[in-house]
Amino acid sequence: MMRSLYSGVSGLQNHQTRMDVIGNNISNVNTIGFKRGRVNFQDMISQQMQGAAKPTDELGGVNPKEVGLGMTVAAIDNIFNQGNLQSTGVSTDIAIQGNGFFIMKSGEESFYTRAGAFSLDTNGTLVNPANGMRVQGWMAEEVNGQMLVSTAATPTDLTIPVGAKDPAKETQNVKFACNLNKTTPEILEGASDDDIKNGTWRTEQEIYDSFGNKHLLSVSFQRVPGVPNRWRATVNVDEDNADFTGTRIGLNSTDGQENWFEVQFDNMGALQSVTDSSGAESNDFGEITLQTSFTVPESNDDDVNVPHRQQFSINLGTIGSFENTITQSASKSTTKAFYQDGYTLGYLDTFKIDSSGVITGVYSNGTNRTIGQLALATFANDRGLEKAGDSTFVESNNSGMARIGESGVAGKGTLMAGALEMSNVDLSEQLTDMIVTQRGFQSNAKTITTADTLLETVLSLKR
Repeated sequence: MMRSLYSGVSGLQNHQTRMDVIGNNISNVNTIGFKRGRVNFQDMISQQMQGAAKPTDELGGVNPKEVGLGMTVAAIDNIFNQGNLQSTGVSTDIAIQGNGFFIMKSGEESFYTRAGAFSLDTNGTLVNPANGMRVQGWMAEEVNGQMLVSTAATPTDLTIPVGAKDPAKETQNVKFACNLNKTTPEILEGASDDDIKNGTWRTEQEIYDSFGNKHLLSVSFQRVPGVPNRWRATVNVDEDNADFTGTRIGLNSTDGQENWFEVQFDNMGALQSVTDSSGAESNDFGEITLQTSFTVPESNDDDVNVPHRQQFSINLGTIGSFENTITQSASKSTTKAFYQDGYTLGYLDTFKIDSSGVITGVYSNGTNRTIGQLALATFANDRGLEKAGDSTFVESNNSGMARIGESGVAGKGTLMAGALEMSNVDLSEQLTDMIVTQRGFQSNAKTITTADTLLETVLSLKR
């Protein structure tokens, strides 16, 4: 009889533990990144009244007789099912869709969390504003003029250089493409201004010098009289100041060249060859690139009497090709420059984070530069992590070591900026569990009161 009392006590205690977990789940129903807990029960030891007996020639086997001595908590698990994603529109809010944890640092201690409500501190460091822990990732480094991220390196603090400068870059490459109208009239000697205008296809493109100053690159195409499928292109940088800028263009060098070249098309309208003003010709299959130079106003040079000249390349496309190349066809002229790689000085206006965690800075001069990349951690047994408060976890002996890498690789989830992962607590499920737990608690209480009534009956036998 005393056994039933103690069984009831164990039931009360452990159902109270389950109620505590349910209460914590419900209290965190709106906590971002929260993962609900779950309590599993198991029976405790049993007292054996009679052991099992194996069959004999005369009798069959006999099962053991055992009386259970109550129950206990088998496990309190963290359930890491995906929570719903809620759009916030805040660029520093980040949600993980799939497996993985953000890595946070407090000094040298590492913490892991699914709560991605981050912001920048006064130094531009990406942090959790609630506790100041610093978000970990990899900062980009410049290699051969490109910003690259090495995800094999040890993660470090991520810093967004708000207001940082992006130095001006001179134009080094200009690319032309599209069509020259074959029906454009030839400009003969003594032609009127209207005839010259009708027989010229003029393109303009802004380019930049090393100071970030804008210059206007103009290229005028005219058919060469008496030569089928041949056009002459006249190139000028700042045509209104052409005597000073002194534009020169050539296949191999600008030395001794003038400011024009000629293009020849085949009978299909594809680019066949290019000839510069010195008579040098390029008709090998491959891309056609002409070297161009002009004088930059108010620039320094080793010799003050020699003005500085800037060089850049004009790419006309590939001989024999119709893709991203100048062609000739009996349709409207559309040839123009579609690409140039120079820009003026700019400042970091904002930044964006893509699904792989790459942080890209957007500058006022229209350029985009990679700043860094967020790191994610996964574990062999994420249920083995220990809670450390502030919606964070730490490694334990049974979680395994953190496997750190970029999102979308090796089983890690993807990231969504401007959104947060909500709690994965299902309120209807928790309220149902609360009812079941309440009934279990009440039933165990009844076990105790009933056993007490039986004991009272026994005690009354002595009257």
